[in-house]
Amino acid sequence: MKVRIFLSAFAFAACVLQPAFAQEKQWTKVKLATEGAFAPWNFTEPDGKLNGFEIDLHKYLCAKMKVECELIAQSFDGMIPALNAGKFDAIMSGMSATAKREEAIAFSISYGTTGQSFATLKGSPLADLPEQANVYSLTTNEAGAVKALEALKPKLQGKIIGVQGSTIAAAFLDKYLKGVVTVREYKTTEQHDLDLLAGRVDAVIASMAYLTTASKKQGNEAMVIVGPRFQGGLLGRGSAIGLRKSDTELKAKFDEAITSALNDGTIKQLSEKWFGFDVTPR
Repeated sequence: MKVRIFLSAFAFAACVLQPAFAQEKQWTKVKLATEGAFAPWNFTEPDGKLNGFEIDLHKYLCAKMKVECELIAQSFDGMIPALNAGKFDAIMSGMSATAKREEAIAFSISYGTTGQSFATLKGSPLADLPEQANVYSLTTNEAGAVKALEALKPKLQGKIIGVQGSTIAAAFLDKYLKGVVTVREYKTTEQHDLDLLAGRVDAVIASMAYLTTASKKQGNEAMVIVGPRFQGGLLGRGSAIGLRKSDTELKAKFDEAITSALNDGTIKQLSEKWFGFDVTPR
């Protein structure tokens, strides 16, 4: 009888413990989702090849982690649900680590930050938007940021602002400029650029890195960056890799690899290549 009880207890313990052991995945291959439409973070070449800062950086990180990585193109607005549904293992798509997003997923340490700014057309009434080139932190100086926004409101009143949906820029407009501007959301930043050039919106808001690159593209010569730059607070701590909360081992691997890229100057080198300035988080 004692033997039977012992064996039954052992069998029960084995059944209980088996799922826990099964969850300890050995990471030899990682599926990474990227938008492929957010230059210079990531974009798609005419031949369909993915390129950009994150495309270069992911090669370094995966080599450091000694894993095989597969890139998957995914619409930005559906990335977090798709990650949690198991369609891929991580998000690397210029996604800022914000408190709101951290309710649903985990993030690695940050690998880049540029802040958010406005762009309009040369000759537009918004071309002389106040506070040009000033930088305000919503974390350490929200009062100063709000004061700067008050200075912008007379110019922005009633204007139509284009923004990519499901982004921190959209959240920024909703919190700080609701009732002042009319917000028009787009699937991609490239779409709101086209409407800006066509005169269907008065300005757009996006990351400084994106706008710097977009304004230099052929056909976008009329685009100009205006007003101040905002960072921190609800805009997050910078771009980071999004992960399922249960994948703690994979997060540790990415954290270690990103730390190496920060310490050996790889991120500085790649950011200067793709942005023209250093986006290393500080």
